[in-house]
Amino acid sequence: MKIANIIFGLVIIASLMISCKNGNDKADGYGNFEATEITISAENTGKLQNFDIVEGQKLKRNDLIGNVDTVSLILKKEQLRANKEAVFSKLRSISSSINVLKTQLKTAQINQDRIVNLVKENAATQKQLDDINGEVDIIQQQIKNVETQNAPILNELKSLEAQIKQLEDQLQKSKIVNPIDGTVLVKYAEPNEITSFGKPLYKIADLSLMQLRVYLSEKQLSSIKIGQKVTVKIDTKDAMKNYDGIISWVSSEAEFTPKIIQTKEERVNLVYAIKVEVKNDGELKIGMPAEMWILDSKE
Repeated sequence: MKIANIIFGLVIIASLMISCKNGNDKADGYGNFEATEITISAENTGKLQNFDIVEGQKLKRNDLIGNVDTVSLILKKEQLRANKEAVFSKLRSISSSINVLKTQLKTAQINQDRIVNLVKENAATQKQLDDINGEVDIIQQQIKNVETQNAPILNELKSLEAQIKQLEDQLQKSKIVNPIDGTVLVKYAEPNEITSFGKPLYKIADLSLMQLRVYLSEKQLSSIKIGQKVTVKIDTKDAMKNYDGIISWVSSEAEFTPKIIQTKEERVNLVYAIKVEVKNDGELKIGMPAEMWILDSKE
């Protein structure tokens, strides 16, 4: 009987010690890991080609990972180039005509000067002077008429050049270029599918630096600041694993505690969200729960 009482007393003492330890060893905040996820969408319409990425694959920034079929765009660009060459041909023809007329004008003006001098010396008639003056006027008018033909042709040329630039932009956007270093989270399309502008192709995130979103009470805000170092802990098979974290953001507005992580009674309290940046060694995953410890002494 005495032995039983002793054992019972030891159990009570151990329970109290564990209870005390748990009460004094409580994390300052709890949350889940997030990452900035980017959904990459098609910027052109057509058949998807060379799109061979897989979920979980790591991609580098500016990697070319596929393209949208561009045959129709290339053919249209060649047609516009041919039209542009035809317009250039018209422009060269007009320029040649203007040069011929200017040569004729120069010859007529030389004759005009000569006849003016001859009239002064009574070696030429007034009719000859009137004729050469009329010839000069006609040639000048012809030059003006031909030059007016330049304006619509130049406008047509500018329009064709603008259309070619638009096609070149579409051809460039037909290439699927990965925008960031990261890991493919979800793949929404497969090769040879017909895609369209704005259709999601895949989702990617940089998992090398994770954000732990934690909710703190108003009283706890006074003990934190942006740039402050904290300790983050996750559950592992054998024990808690520690990470160094830095507070990168503090919400300026209060909100109700998220329902998914708190009891009904606790949801009536207002809290503030903060984000803690943590370097990922490969074990941290999106959605993984973790604890945050404000004081470094709480290891």
